[in-house]
Amino acid sequence: MDLTGARWRKSTRSSGQGGNCVEVAGNLPGVVAVRDSKDPTGPVLAFAPHAWRAFLTRVARRP
Repeated sequence: MDLTGARWRKSTRSSGQGGNCVEVAGNLPGVVAVRDSKDPTGPVLAFAPHAWRAFLTRVARRP
């Protein structure tokens, strides 16, 4: 997967103090990429956009 044009972003709830954060690139055609912010050259998970939206919906519903 070519990630050259990926625009990575962290959650607005990220404190910027390190910790356990992920970065998401949603600007790639047909895929949403997710990586560990502490290891930007490490592995990347790739999700279909509909699967990523379903994941976010489920997370938002958690008590």
